[in-house]
Amino acid sequence: MKKVISLILTVIMIVSVFSGCASSGASDASTSDKTFRVAVVQQLDHSSLDEIRTAIVAQLKALAAEKGVTLTIDEYNGQNDNTLLNQIGAQVMDKKSDMIIPIATLAALSMVNAAEGTDTPIVYAAISDPESAGLTGLPTVTGVSDALNTKFILDMMLTCQPDVKTVGLLYSNSEVNSVTPIADAKAYLDEKGIAYVEKTGNTTGEITEAAASMVGRVDAVFTPTDNVVMAAEASVAEILNAAGIPHYTGADSFVLSGAFTTCGVNYTELGTKVADIAFPILLGGEVSSDFHVMDGGIITVNTETAKQVNVDYSCFASMANTVQEVVTTGE
Repeated sequence: MKKVISLILTVIMIVSVFSGCASSGASDASTSDKTFRVAVVQQLDHSSLDEIRTAIVAQLKALAAEKGVTLTIDEYNGQNDNTLLNQIGAQVMDKKSDMIIPIATLAALSMVNAAEGTDTPIVYAAISDPESAGLTGLPTVTGVSDALNTKFILDMMLTCQPDVKTVGLLYSNSEVNSVTPIADAKAYLDEKGIAYVEKTGNTTGEITEAAASMVGRVDAVFTPTDNVVMAAEASVAEILNAAGIPHYTGADSFVLSGAFTTCGVNYTELGTKVADIAFPILLGGEVSSDFHVMDGGIITVNTETAKQVNVDYSCFASMANTVQEVVTTGE
C-alpha cells in the first residue's frame, strides 16, 4: 500500500512540474509571440525633432528586445505640409498600425483626425500646449509635453539686458505651439512696461523677411518652440547676429543653428520618455487621461553668437543648475 501511495505522489509531482513548465511557456509566449506595427510621424526636419525621433525609435527597439516582442517601426516625415500629413495618416491607417507616435503639434492633429472612430492609441511627442491644441480629454490620446517656461526665458533676457526697451516677437501664426507663449510674453512685457514688435510668417522666406524687418527697431527677439521659425533659423540668426540683436528661443535646436540662447528640455530624454509611455500601452495597457510634462532648467548658450551680439552670459550661472555651451553646427 505504501508503494502505491508513493507512486501516486510521484505522478502528481511530475504532472505539476510539467504543468508549471507549460504555464511558464504560455506566459513567455504571450509576450514574445506578439508582433506590432508602430508609425512614428515627424512633422518636419529639424534637429530637435530629429533628436526626439531617434530617441523614440532606439528606446522602442530596446524595450521590444527586452520583452522578446517583434516590432515594425514605420517612420514618416510630413515636411510641415498639412496635405502630406493627411496622406500619411491615411497610409498609417491602411497599414493597420497598432500605435501612432506623432512628433509636434500639426503631426499630432493630423494623426488624431486619421484615427478618428478607431481605438488606435496615439502617444504624441513635443506638444508645447496639448490643451490649446485640443489634444486633451481624448480616450486614446496621451503623450509628452515640452511646455515652455516663457517667463523664465524673458527673465534671462532682462538679466543679461536690463536696459532693453523693445522686444521683437517672431513666430508663425499657423503654429499652435506659439499661441500661449506669445500671449504670455505680451503679458510679461506689458507688466514690465517694455514695448514689443510682432512679426509673423508661414514660410521660411516670410520668416526671414520678418526677422530682417526688425533690424533697427528692437533690442532683442523672442521666439517660442515654433517649428516654422526653426526651419528658417539659420537665416534668421545670420540677420539678427549681424545686427547685434540677441535671439532668445524655445529650444536648443535654434541655438545650434545660431540663436543666442534658450532654456528648455533635453530632447533625447523626451523621446525616451515617449517610448517608455508608449510601450506598455502597445502591450495592452491603459491610455492615461493626462499627459507628462518634461522638466526644463537647462540653459543653452551659443558662445560664438554671444561674442557676435556682445552679451555676457555669465549672469546665467545663478539662474539654472546647468548652463550648456555650444557653437553653431548648422543642424
